Amino acid sequence: MPDWFLGELRSDQAGETGAVWIYRGMLATARDPAVRSFAERHLSTEAEHLVLIDGLLPRRARSRLLPLWRLAGWVTGALPAAVGAQAAFATVEAVETFVDRHYQDQLDRLAEAGGHAELCALLAACQADERDHRDEGAHLAGADRPIWLRAWCRLVGIGSAGAVALARKV
Repeated sequence: MPDWFLGELRSDQAGETGAVWIYRGMLATARDPAVRSFAERHLSTEAEHLVLIDGLLPRRARSRLLPLWRLAGWVTGALPAAVGAQAAFATVEAVETFVDRHYQDQLDRLAEAGGHAELCALLAACQADERDHRDEGAHLAGADRPIWLRAWCRLVGIGSAGAVALARKV
């Protein structure tokens, strides 16, 4: 594994940790059975991703900000789920839209470096799951979204980008 990729894996660990906690936050506040079912299914997938990423990342290189990623994830899931189903599903779409691009950037960079077929396969499999989550969230949220929800989703995307930048370093 290239040295530069440790920071990328650390950001993946932070992201998958946050994703697990997004769904835990949703389950803590959602009353809608559709949101609860969605969160339970996707929590399982994200927990699997976290195990895979943790297995690749040496303990010394893991993020030291895991409590922050857990809290941020929980809030990112709990708040919209408390508001309603559309907000919960749109939030997942926003997060997973960012994650899809993030994984694609990593795959592109690894392809340029050459080799790393197993690592690329693992990341591509995770990316495919994230795309499924994004697409399901988009479908369930619908296209007609109030301005406050569009602003929230924009904030979620910005927060995701900031978290990745920080996680690469810490």
